[in-house]
Amino acid sequence: MSAREPVLTDHEWDQISLLRTAKLAPRPTRLADTGLSQTFMADLIAKHLFDRGTLSLGELSSVLAITGSIIEGVLNFMRTEARVEIRPGQASSGGLAYTLTERGRVAALDAMMRSGYLGPCPVPIRHYAQIARAQTIHNRTVTHDAMRHAFEDVVLDDEMLDRLGPALNSGRAMFLYGEAGTGKTYISQRLARLFKQPVLIPHAVAIDDTVVQLFDPLVHKRLRQKPTSDNLKLEKGHDARFIVCERPVVITGGELTTEMLEVHYEPSTRLYEAPLQLKANNGLFIIDDMGRQKAPPAAIFNRWIIPMEEKRDYLTLGSGRHFTVPFDVVLVFSTNIHPLELADEAFLRRIGYKIEFRSLTPEQYEHIWCDACASFNVAYEPHVLHFVINELHTKRRVALLPCHPRDLLGMAVDHAAYEDSPNNINIEHLQWAWDNYFVSIDGQA
Repeated sequence: MSAREPVLTDHEWDQISLLRTAKLAPRPTRLADTGLSQTFMADLIAKHLFDRGTLSLGELSSVLAITGSIIEGVLNFMRTEARVEIRPGQASSGGLAYTLTERGRVAALDAMMRSGYLGPCPVPIRHYAQIARAQTIHNRTVTHDAMRHAFEDVVLDDEMLDRLGPALNSGRAMFLYGEAGTGKTYISQRLARLFKQPVLIPHAVAIDDTVVQLFDPLVHKRLRQKPTSDNLKLEKGHDARFIVCERPVVITGGELTTEMLEVHYEPSTRLYEAPLQLKANNGLFIIDDMGRQKAPPAAIFNRWIIPMEEKRDYLTLGSGRHFTVPFDVVLVFSTNIHPLELADEAFLRRIGYKIEFRSLTPEQYEHIWCDACASFNVAYEPHVLHFVINELHTKRRVALLPCHPRDLLGMAVDHAAYEDSPNNINIEHLQWAWDNYFVSIDGQA
C-alpha cells in the first residue's frame, strides 16, 4: 500500500470507504451470520420493547442495527413463547407494531437485571478480533515523502522526521522525551495524519452473553457518509453494528490509573465499558506526562510488557471470565522526565525507539513566531523578534521552545488590549509578557 494517500474528493473517499467496509464486514442476512444466539437476541429485543413500549419491525431494525428479516424470525420465536404480541390498529410505515406480553415483561426485567446494555446488537469478540487484525494500523510503510507531506505545515527539522518515520514502520512503542514545551504531544497527535484509511468500530462486543461497550464518541470520530443506493438496501453495505470512523487517537495524561486499563463495570447501571487501549485499537494510544500519574511508573510500564511483545491483550470481566483481544496500536510514551529515571534498561530495550525532542534553532523559532503573529493578527516586526531572542532568551539562558512564541505573543496581545492599543505590539509589551510568563529565581526571570 502506498504510504501517501492520493488526493481525492470527499465523495470519492466516501465511495472507497463504503467499498472497503462492505467487503471487510458484510451486512449479515441470517441469524447465524451475526454470531449471536436466538436467546440473546430475544432478550435484547425484549429490553428495547420494555424501554419503548411499542416498536415496529422497522424501528427495531434501526435500534438493533440488524436487518428486519433476522429480527422478524426472532420475533416469531418470541411469539411462540408468548413473550410478544402484535398491537392491533398500530401499524405504521415501519410495519406492524410489537409490544411485550405480561410474560414478556417479566422476562425483560430479568434480562435487564443481568445486563443494563440497551443499544445495537454487539459483535462477538472473535469476529471483532478478525476485523481489528484486518484493518491493522501497522499494515503500511511510512516513507520519507509521506512524512514531509504530513508535517509540511509544522516547523520540525528533517532529522526528527527521519527518526519518527522508521519508528512508525517498526510497529514498536516509542518513547518521546525532552523539556516541557518542545512539542512532544503536538507532534505525536499529528502522526495520525499518516493513517487516513477509515476503520470499523463496533458499538459493543460480546464475550459469550456479556456485552462490553466499545464505541466512545469522545474517542471515535464518526465519518459522515452520504447515503447511496447500495447502502440504503438492507442486504448491501457494511454490517451496521460497526461505525465507520477515523483511526482513533486516545490521549491520557496524569489522570491515568491502572484501573482505566482494565474492563470497567458500573454496578448501578450493570454496564461494562472497554478499557482505553481497546478503544484505541487500530489507532494511536498516547500516554502523556509519563511519570506524573498516581500509579508508580513501574506499574504502568509492567502493564504493557506482554501486550507489546505478543500484540494481544488479556482482559478479565467482573465474573472472572478471561478473554483476549488484539493489541493493535501505535503506543507512544511522552514525558518531560529522563527515561532512565522512569524505567530500567530492561524495559527500555522493549521500547525500540527513544526519541529526544530538543530546543529550536533561531531560524525555526522565527518561523513559528511569524505563524503566531499571523494567527494573532499582529504585524511581524524583526526588531521585536531580535529583542526576544537576543535580549530575553539568550541573556537569560532560556531555551527556544515551540510553545514560547504563541504564549508570549498571546500575553502581549492581552496587555496591548488593556492599554487600548490592540494588536499594536512593541518591545515593552513583550518584556511585560516575559516577566509574567516565567517564574523569577533570585530576581532573575
